[in-house]
Amino acid sequence: MQAKVFAKDGNVKGSIELDDSIFNVEVSDGAIYYAINNELANRRVGTACTKTRAEVNYSNVKPFKQKGTGNARRGDNKSPIMVGGGTIFGPRPRDYSFSIPKKMKRTAIKSLLSLSVKEDRLVVLEDFTVSGKTKEMEAIVKAFMKDEKRTVVILKDDDVLIRRAAHNIPYVRVLSYDKLSAKELLYARKVLLMEGAVSNLKSFFEKNEGEAV
Repeated sequence: MQAKVFAKDGNVKGSIELDDSIFNVEVSDGAIYYAINNELANRRVGTACTKTRAEVNYSNVKPFKQKGTGNARRGDNKSPIMVGGGTIFGPRPRDYSFSIPKKMKRTAIKSLLSLSVKEDRLVVLEDFTVSGKTKEMEAIVKAFMKDEKRTVVILKDDDVLIRRAAHNIPYVRVLSYDKLSAKELLYARKVLLMEGAVSNLKSFFEKNEGEAV
């Protein structure tokens, strides 16, 4: 599949061959769902905690005598049915993370890259670097996305200066070719793929083909 290569200013520079096994595959909605669900679950902190009746700071003294009041028998004010008492089956600290097969994760990423091509959201951009200034990165992004909508930049390597320049742009996400996020790719209105990342993606998927969790 042929795709245009754009310069930083938005002008067409040339063309490049996109691998059909990555950018032209059948979209798997199921793989995308599980990949995003996995990412969101792994981000959860899981520190929510409520106190049981054994942990509530109350006295163990009976609030009133056992007989003669006409009331039901009452043990103490820590009971869950009392105001300020313990909580029954409340949340406790837990680990929400889980793993999915690497093959499913790769299928999801390929599906999302192919979907971005079909929906004309993917742009192949010449390899570039910046001095680390936000205005430089913002000018490059606005050459392809006029509105301030979510944009993903896929790097051919971990360029610290590009990451620094994009850090203060709230609608821009910077990802390395080998650490792509299914959630970011799904919600991105524009995907800027660096020219060098095209071949790196092919090598990355070929190298990891057949691996499992």
